[in-house]
Amino acid sequence: MNDKSKSHWQTERYQPFVAKRPERQAQFETLSNIPVDPLYTPDDLTGRYDERLGYPGEYPFTRGVYPTMYRGRLWTMRQYAGFSTAEESNRRYHYLLERGTTGLSVAFDLPTQLGYDADDPMAMGEVGKVGVSISSLEDMETLFRGIPLDKVSTSMTINAPAAVLWAMYIAVAKQQGVAPEGLRGTIQNDILKEYLARGTYIFPPQPSMRLVTDTFAYAKAALPKWNPISISGYHIREAGANAVQEVAFTLSDAIAYVEAAINAGMDVDEFAGQLAFFFNAHNNFMEEVAKFRAARRLWATIMRERFGATQPRSWMLRFHTQTGGSTLTAQQPENNIVRVALQALAAVMGGTQSLHTNSMDEALGLPTERAVEIALRTQQIIAHESGVPDTIDPLAGSYYLEALTDEIEARARDYIDKIDELGGALSAIEQGWTQAEIQQASYDYQRAVEKRVQVVVGVNDFVDEKEPTVEVLKIDESIREEQSAKLAALRKRRDESVLEAALAALRQAAQGSDNVMPHLIAAVEAYGTTGEICHTLREVWGEYRPEVFV
Repeated sequence: MNDKSKSHWQTERYQPFVAKRPERQAQFETLSNIPVDPLYTPDDLTGRYDERLGYPGEYPFTRGVYPTMYRGRLWTMRQYAGFSTAEESNRRYHYLLERGTTGLSVAFDLPTQLGYDADDPMAMGEVGKVGVSISSLEDMETLFRGIPLDKVSTSMTINAPAAVLWAMYIAVAKQQGVAPEGLRGTIQNDILKEYLARGTYIFPPQPSMRLVTDTFAYAKAALPKWNPISISGYHIREAGANAVQEVAFTLSDAIAYVEAAINAGMDVDEFAGQLAFFFNAHNNFMEEVAKFRAARRLWATIMRERFGATQPRSWMLRFHTQTGGSTLTAQQPENNIVRVALQALAAVMGGTQSLHTNSMDEALGLPTERAVEIALRTQQIIAHESGVPDTIDPLAGSYYLEALTDEIEARARDYIDKIDELGGALSAIEQGWTQAEIQQASYDYQRAVEKRVQVVVGVNDFVDEKEPTVEVLKIDESIREEQSAKLAALRKRRDESVLEAALAALRQAAQGSDNVMPHLIAAVEAYGTTGEICHTLREVWGEYRPEVFV
């Protein structure tokens, strides 16, 4: 009898061959330390194949959230941009739109992210550096000048003051004659990952979660096409987490948001369909594709079985992807074009709904126009020349991919169970447990690079000592003076009595239980500044001071 089993092949063919000709390394693993076998067969798959995968657009959405995926509509090509002043960023947005980008993604500077105006002493040295400076509705008007908000989808990477910047966007749309129900886009608004991985928080956890649920309720009532949160694994991964941790910690945060909204009196099927997610794409191609598929299946199960959601849209994990900023190297920066192409292809193979491709020069500074155009063209080449979008879930059925999808899902579920035992995502963060897990993963990866177990081309192998000759975009320090002068002029011409009344109403709503969104909109329409509005909320809620874990 001819034995065709995998174990027979390993014993009779593979192992004797390896004994004579050893493999490149003793053990092969993904970046999440998942062992990689030399060969995968149907024996490596778990459960019934049809039930684990299903069909595109059907539970458990392993193969995609829509029945046609990219055969019907390509992913949104959303280039993340924002620097210097609103005028400069507006020019960059028009540049991107003219070159075929299909969605805007706003990067805000650090003072804006922390709720400070450009003329605040706390903003010194940071105005316009890592994003655009937005201190008032006037800046937001300039940022979107000439851009019809009913025709473009906008994502805003803002968290602690997300509701304030969203209010400004809604107010600009109103000036354009665009009704709220016509607006499409996303505010990141994910405060838990700020406590966990990034650090741009303002208020303590409870009022911060209240701000999030207020945006959920307002979006449900007034902006049905808007995603009031983008639950972000991207920054968790950038902080050093591996792919399994990225899935687990992101979904645990999402569970906390769903629970908070339910506790605030909302029905799960009223808001779950407007939740969006944001993932990273790193270099281990197959692991990344499997990660996206595992996350989709796991979330569908959580929503249906844990929360009893009954609407298929509530089970869908719709997500944006950004290629991995932390994978970019200052050494041999042109290599980053290849890295980004592989990462972008993994996101498309994994079924992303929108995609940002990083620019090759971002390890050196803010991206130049040339680098941004190459990054956008990378997406367009995948979309129109590769043939990959022409069929749905093209890697499905690969024994390796399906086994890896199962393994990532199982390991992520174990993490979620552990976080539940610790009292949930917020409790695990407050205890420092999640941070410690990320720190250990980051340390392990760095040690692997230092020992050259993990090769990074141009960094620890294939090194070129020549300095890169890449143009770098620099932001002039005079921008702070320019922005401060604009603020001084704005404060002189606005109606202070109208603003004082709006801020008083906001303060009262923050002290009580009324939804703060209508009051935030009134305050920004009275040309209250980002800092003034956030200071009003600081007076009521205080500021968060994290416990230091040694």
